[in-house]
Amino acid sequence: MKRALTTALATVGTAAVLVGAVAAPAAATPNRTPGLGEVFNGYVVGTFTGAKLASPEEILRPLSPGDPFYAEPALKPSDTPGTVLKAKKVDVQFLGVKPGKLDAWKTMYVTTDLQGRRDISTGIVMIPRDGRKNSERKVVGYQMANDSVGGNCHPSAMWTGADPMDGASWSALGPLAQLLGEGYAVVISDVGNNGDLSPHGVFAGRYSAMTTLDGLRATLSLHDAGLSAKAPIGLFGIAGGGVGAGFASELAPSYAPELNIRATVLEGMVVNYRNFIRTADGSVGSGFAMATLLGLEPHYPEMKIDAKLNPTGRAIADYYRGQCQTPAYFTMPMVPLRTLFNGRNPADIGDFQHAYRDNLLGKGTPAKSNRILIASCGADDSPMSLVPAADSRKLAGQWRGRGARVDYQPTDCSMVKFLTDMYGWGTDLFGMQTVDWLNAALKA
Repeated sequence: MKRALTTALATVGTAAVLVGAVAAPAAATPNRTPGLGEVFNGYVVGTFTGAKLASPEEILRPLSPGDPFYAEPALKPSDTPGTVLKAKKVDVQFLGVKPGKLDAWKTMYVTTDLQGRRDISTGIVMIPRDGRKNSERKVVGYQMANDSVGGNCHPSAMWTGADPMDGASWSALGPLAQLLGEGYAVVISDVGNNGDLSPHGVFAGRYSAMTTLDGLRATLSLHDAGLSAKAPIGLFGIAGGGVGAGFASELAPSYAPELNIRATVLEGMVVNYRNFIRTADGSVGSGFAMATLLGLEPHYPEMKIDAKLNPTGRAIADYYRGQCQTPAYFTMPMVPLRTLFNGRNPADIGDFQHAYRDNLLGKGTPAKSNRILIASCGADDSPMSLVPAADSRKLAGQWRGRGARVDYQPTDCSMVKFLTDMYGWGTDLFGMQTVDWLNAALKA
């Protein structure tokens, strides 16, 4: 995904400097590349030994839209945000394999849109069967690097057999192995109704935050899951999911104060969309920059993107709006977006500025009870570093300056690290080096 390309590419880097030349303290628990045995932990190995192959019908059915689960019921006056509208026990399925020792549910629940109106989102819950009592589990609201604007491309479909080759799911395999191996219940929001085939507004940060928080509310009230309403909660957002997790940290004190959120990991997220668009334009991430604009428009119709595009640009936009991120968003490397926007840089188009401002992280402040880790590139020293490193340092400084408990872990994004430590690059790319920190923060 776009910001999966932009995120930290390796292990521990040197401490970076905050805006105003104020040093950002390193995290108390330093980042550490996990060993293979920690990824393929005892629980994960057990899921392999208890796995079953899906039947041909089970493999083919999820590949087409139309699951009746996603049909939305009419909302009742009593259906407040976080209300479970329906839940269905499902088998997790990946590449035709159904892992053992894992309970999962698709959920549909009430959330809120940017205008304050009730809306509907779906998601998926995964709980390991490992001998622990569900009532004693910690819960992680995990927002993966899923940037898909098209329908039927989102986690509740993806983890039950749809879109098996999408890079977002591959990027989540390691972190999910670690989180489930730690015994956490994992909740993933679709950021809207997966079954809605119109373009999805996955990049609207506050909307993603509310769907994340309401997904947690819904899961804690799901009777069959048996989780405690007071369970300690961690938020874990990577790349595109990091935007939603960051806004969830800012909004939780006012929007969902009853949730016991104890820790948040933000890995390689975009802090400032305008800066990201300017940096990614004409690079390996041009397609993801285009997808970002299209994933904002459903919530910001004043953008009127088609009116700004030339015929080639409109054809590309129409294609992207109905696609999953892989392979579609990788089809425009090095294409300057101004060639699609009639010579204008989309970072500077006036009708886009409200969306950029509304999605700027740092205007709110996480609760002091919610310890934050920001992990990002320490420097802009790689062609794959599409998010300005200074943006993450600035956010850490803003939150810390208003009293939030923020740790910052810079990572080495240089191509030297990529060439000399491929394993460390691959694990850190998806935030796997931060799980030690999360474990410690949730135990504190």
